[in-house]
Amino acid sequence: MKTLVIIPTYNEIENIERMVEIVLSKSEDIEILVMDDNSPDGTGKCVKSLQSTEPRLHLIERPGKMGLGSAYVTGFKYALEHDYEYIMEMDADFSHNPDDVPRLIAAAQNKDLVIGSRYCNGVNIINWPFKRLLISYFASKYVRVITGMPIKDPTGGFKCFNRRVLESINLDNILSDGYAFQIEMNFRAWVKRFRIKEIPIVFTERLNGVSKMNRNIVWEAAWLVWRLHFLKLFKLLK
Repeated sequence: MKTLVIIPTYNEIENIERMVEIVLSKSEDIEILVMDDNSPDGTGKCVKSLQSTEPRLHLIERPGKMGLGSAYVTGFKYALEHDYEYIMEMDADFSHNPDDVPRLIAAAQNKDLVIGSRYCNGVNIINWPFKRLLISYFASKYVRVITGMPIKDPTGGFKCFNRRVLESINLDNILSDGYAFQIEMNFRAWVKRFRIKEIPIVFTERLNGVSKMNRNIVWEAAWLVWRLHFLKLFKLLK
């Protein structure tokens, strides 16, 4: 069960050391790839110092803030090149509980894509303003209606892929780069009829650092679902 947990970072100096320590403690089969976008706060330097005593920690540094989607695509390619069987996405800010990592990996033994879902068992979000919660919840419904995907939390970013899913997708054809990337990866896996499972998680708003969410990210996701719908309709999705 060789697993790579990909953690994109930008100014996560307050969180990264503790996150690395906890995730790696869950199993000797787990390794971490930090994708750092040249964080001004020294996140990349911190990871380098941790690497001196932790061979299961890997780092790819990019020249600047280049987007969530491209970070994951780079990480996916690294994972496939280095023969990882399971590839996970995870945030660095503890909004995703590292204690849930083994649960996702265990569920992936019988499924192709496992999503840590905020909405598959009610609404499990802590410390979000009510307005943001409503936007997120109804955005998920919007995605389901337009795309037809039977996924209750299509925008969630805590998930585990079997490598065969990523091998089947041309990663150079990914259309999105912000949080819409999560929708697109789910959609491409669903269209290819991979087995998808949602398991309930509790999502907690970050305690340290600043959220990366902005209006442009929301609009990208709103338009992407229509693009994916028509690409599927006219059998143009590659």
